[in-house]
Amino acid sequence: MSHLKSFFVDLHIHLGATASGKPVKITASKSLTLERVLNEAVDIKGLDLIGIIDCHVPEVLAQIDCLLEKEILKENKQGGLCYKGKISFVLGSEIEVYDKKSKGPIHVLVYFPYLKTMKQFSEWFSIRVTNITLSSQRIYEEGVLLQEKVKELGGLFIPAHVFTPFKSLYGRGVERSLTEVFNPEWIDAIELGLSSDTTMANQIEELYKFTFLTNSDAHSLANIAREYQKIIMQQPSFYELEMAIKNLNGRKVECNFGLDPQLGKYYQTTCERCMEPVTNEMLQTCPGCGHRHFVKGVSARIKEIVEVNQSVKKLKKLRPPYIHQVPLQFIPGVGPKTLQKLRQRFKTDMNIIHDVSQEDLQQVVPMNIVDLIIKARMGELSLKQGGGGKYGKIK
Repeated sequence: MSHLKSFFVDLHIHLGATASGKPVKITASKSLTLERVLNEAVDIKGLDLIGIIDCHVPEVLAQIDCLLEKEILKENKQGGLCYKGKISFVLGSEIEVYDKKSKGPIHVLVYFPYLKTMKQFSEWFSIRVTNITLSSQRIYEEGVLLQEKVKELGGLFIPAHVFTPFKSLYGRGVERSLTEVFNPEWIDAIELGLSSDTTMANQIEELYKFTFLTNSDAHSLANIAREYQKIIMQQPSFYELEMAIKNLNGRKVECNFGLDPQLGKYYQTTCERCMEPVTNEMLQTCPGCGHRHFVKGVSARIKEIVEVNQSVKKLKKLRPPYIHQVPLQFIPGVGPKTLQKLRQRFKTDMNIIHDVSQEDLQQVVPMNIVDLIIKARMGELSLKQGGGGKYGKIK
């Protein structure tokens, strides 16, 4: 398999605006236009393949057509598009599923191999949502009907950030099992999301069969590649990605990278009002302010699912390593000027995080920052837990 190599991949990146400035993802930065996302992902972050998950928007599709005509983009026969010969992307869409059988809304990601199939999906999707020009639109359909359509068009179906307290499969959508809403045979992978990692998710038996993905869900340019994975493929394309997700022909996820769950915004249960941690899950009111409503942490929710499903096996599925990394801008002392120095010298964040030697780093930044970068590389930083929508901190 000498023709296979490793690629850095982030499959969940939003667009904040179209090329003409119209909003796409309301909560995302307007700087997230198609070409700026692609330039940031390759030139600054050092990624090889990304997923842009607002490609159902008609104006985005029209811009892709325009860039194809100008030969700035080229469609890959193996699916996906290549930008200026430097980076590839797959066409995706994030959807908010409202199924009558679910307890609440569930976000899912769908991806299609070619522009023509994304256009077909967009047309089907447009008569089932309120506003096709915006991201993460609500669809009031059975989850299996959406899955069926995605599979009919040869697409991939992946539940998004599955444990976060709001708008996710386990966080809000189901009581105990994904089978309450979806057909597991039509699920291709599971996106873990903030505040969880492989060790935590691997406790849930019904997830054993699925590959775990770690993506940034970027709402700003800076957050692209906050989480990502290294994937072994022949080339960065849709069908190579599909084979890697399904562990076929030597293609596979080699390693997941992401924040330590304790740094995530939803790791521990917190008071909805004062944001203080709630260490005793049996409490009815917050000991600090007396408020009666808590935001349940991902760690507590996973424990709840595991306890309800008593048949969980002791022997868990062996998986690729999950490396607890942090983005460079999270590291104390790495402000905009320091980050600019590092990027000017070493080009991309992937180089700085993974490859640059300690000796070379010392030539650009002070030793205390070098130590933190090396510790981040090894997953050895000391952390303060996050929760309730607030990130944790590096001590």
